[in-house]
Amino acid sequence: MRPFPPLDAIATKIINLLINCSSPTHLHQIQAQLILHNLHSNTTVAHHFINASHSLRLLASALRLFNRLPKPHVFILNSLIRAFSHNHTPFIPFSIYAHMNRKSIRPNNFTFPFLLKSLSDFKGLREGQCVHAHVVKLGQLDDIYVQNALLNLYASCGDMGLCMQVFDEMPQRDVVSWTVLITGFRSAERFDDALIAFERMQYAGVVPNHVTMVNALSACANYGALEMGVWIHDFIRMRGWELDVILGTSLIDMYGKCGRIEEGIAVFRDMKEKSVYTWNSVIKGLALAKSGEEAVRWFIQMEQEGIKADEVTLIAVLCACSHSGMVEMGRKIFDSMMNREDGFSPGVKHYACMIDLLARAGILEEAMEMMTQMPFEPTKAMWGSFLAGCRTHGDLELSEFAAKKLVELEPGNGSYYVLLSNIYAEMGRWSDVVKLRRLMKEGELRKELGFSSIELPQENV
Repeated sequence: MRPFPPLDAIATKIINLLINCSSPTHLHQIQAQLILHNLHSNTTVAHHFINASHSLRLLASALRLFNRLPKPHVFILNSLIRAFSHNHTPFIPFSIYAHMNRKSIRPNNFTFPFLLKSLSDFKGLREGQCVHAHVVKLGQLDDIYVQNALLNLYASCGDMGLCMQVFDEMPQRDVVSWTVLITGFRSAERFDDALIAFERMQYAGVVPNHVTMVNALSACANYGALEMGVWIHDFIRMRGWELDVILGTSLIDMYGKCGRIEEGIAVFRDMKEKSVYTWNSVIKGLALAKSGEEAVRWFIQMEQEGIKADEVTLIAVLCACSHSGMVEMGRKIFDSMMNREDGFSPGVKHYACMIDLLARAGILEEAMEMMTQMPFEPTKAMWGSFLAGCRTHGDLELSEFAAKKLVELEPGNGSYYVLLSNIYAEMGRWSDVVKLRRLMKEGELRKELGFSSIELPQENV
């Protein structure tokens, strides 16, 4: 329980002033009264002062005030750690914790969750491991809130080995524990492990929440696990969950990436509220399905409904134009980006989409001109798109030029040497083929093997 001692009349008056405090000047005046009446060591008054300081973004003043105490109560320091954690101030909570140790102030189970959350936010793995050791030493590891905070720390820092170790040692796991594990695997792009954890969660009888489902759907989308994604959608319907913006958008994204954009559009129509991210998911899904004209129609409808396109929207619609050969529409959209009045200008990915569009259509000179005149250095993806277009349309000289650029950008990639060697062979330049093969052998360069994965129907497995 929080240590709220009986208050005298002055303390009660100061608390009322703190509750209604609305300006830095007023707060500084109250702070002077705290010091004058020696009330800053009172935990109840300190709690309200920290809350007021947080609201007015003056937590540094609160920290200086309580640092003056020879040995502040653990509740005051916990309140400071919590406030700075919510304020996303790097490593200040950890410095407060270090101050506690120097002053021999024993932390309790309320100290660690917000301290660990702060370290999670700023990827403080080394500091977090120190805190973990203290948690074990002080016998606080049995608290599930502390355990979940440790899970979140390791998952946020990308150390899924330590995260799994903490998880496996937990005697009890709640929905937060499982969700943190699934989210960690998803963030680490270990999508198969995320889905295995999600299945284990079902066998354990723990009911998922919205956050669990959003992360599981993201894993399904990136792993191509359509069957699991459909199961999640059925679960949402059976539970009668409302399709809010985040959950609905996640479903649309999953269906789009799994090649079932029609179901994604049905989800879109069922949603009461949509954001630009929801529209983006539909347009991206249509782009992946090579339904360029439909994607452009949705883009136009989006603007007509007053939804302002962002850079992701424009990348998606340009990709749709590229995959469907809609050169004029792509040019029109790209030109409109150049002339926007809101300060938005095309980025590397927008130029990459345009170069891909032009190269696919065989408009190679214009694509080359764009690469030389744009305000960025051409990337590997751009040269790769350009090379693919050159080879498709039989321009061997430009193919050679693009392949050489790729070799310059990544001289250790044997695949580019093989491409260049094949181009020389098509041109009948056999002496150059021999030189390249010898260079690859001397540098021990090999072409990397490709791979793909598909989800098979259950009866075929």
